[in-house]
Amino acid sequence: MSKKRICVVVGSRANYSSIKSAMRAIQQHPALELQLIVAASAVLDRYGSVVNLIEKDGFTPHARVTMLIEGETPATMAKSTGLGLLELPTLFEQLAPDVVLTVGDRFETMATTLAAAYMNIPVAHTMGGEVSGTIDESIRHAVTKFAHIHFPASDGARERIIKLGERPEHVHMVGCPRIDLVADILKNPVANVFDRLFDDGVGQRFSIDEPFALISQHPVTTEYGDGEAQIMMTLEAVREQGLAAVVLWPNADAGSDDISRGIRKWRERKLDDRMHFFKNLPIDVYVNLMHSTACLVGNSSSGIREGAYIGTPVVNIGSRQNMRDRGDNVIEVSYNKRQISKAIAKQVEHGRYAMNPIYGDGTAGPRIANVLAAEKVAIQKCITY
Repeated sequence: MSKKRICVVVGSRANYSSIKSAMRAIQQHPALELQLIVAASAVLDRYGSVVNLIEKDGFTPHARVTMLIEGETPATMAKSTGLGLLELPTLFEQLAPDVVLTVGDRFETMATTLAAAYMNIPVAHTMGGEVSGTIDESIRHAVTKFAHIHFPASDGARERIIKLGERPEHVHMVGCPRIDLVADILKNPVANVFDRLFDDGVGQRFSIDEPFALISQHPVTTEYGDGEAQIMMTLEAVREQGLAAVVLWPNADAGSDDISRGIRKWRERKLDDRMHFFKNLPIDVYVNLMHSTACLVGNSSSGIREGAYIGTPVVNIGSRQNMRDRGDNVIEVSYNKRQISKAIAKQVEHGRYAMNPIYGDGTAGPRIANVLAAEKVAIQKCITY
């Protein structure tokens, strides 16, 4: 009996961490064959060459797609989506997958979904049904209406998918695959994981044993043009609290150039004492940083997802994660230096929170693989109400 071919498209570092455990489970499942396409920012050096991490983890890409148009504006994001829609159908024809598994809510997810849907290839979608800010909110729900198999990460997300008219028997609450990685890393700690941390990236070195902030801030596409001022507020607040900091480069959404410009100006003004900047970090290093940090500051969903499981104190800024299900570890603030600084001080004083498994118990990957092996769907969709 031939194996069912599952094609995964990875377009960014966030995509990869969000699907890695499912990729591994698919690869190991006797009834499944993993096909892998690496695309968009995941193949570019300026975003940390995520494809190198993917290969280091033992996955072999079947194809690479260069589809990211430089500029990081709303127009270039739309054009990049179109370029992906031109390139991916050719690869889907060559690979002939039985199911395309797509991740979350980024623009490359939209291109992947449209290409597969037009080609009558069943679409499986992870992390649908959630609520947030930015254009991701619209992309996520649009993909839900194209998808045939749904893998929400929380109970609230599952309910929303069903309310969108999807068949309950095809909506499987499996949890978030990113939590699988966190659970595995925390269960199997590696000694000296930070020994060579500062050999990569740029900036100052500091002792990782002292209290430090972890800054992960991305552009909000619906607030395009505000990114430079927003990151400056964050950096100033962290500096005001006297914290050392690990700072991550933004993702490839429209407005990332604004945030990058703010970071460069900060460094040019020599304000980056005890700050170190990274394009990308291996997942195990990032999780350990979340476990060790005094406070994660910014607007990354990792503070909401992984942060709840780890118990990381988080200061979530602005609207990017608006209304996403979250735990007690998160304090919400607007882009106001005084608010951010005050919230950081409160979180540092509080310290680690209790674990809250809102987004799963660390077994999402195998559950996804088992469903994909067994699930039979009709290509024709119909709303249920």
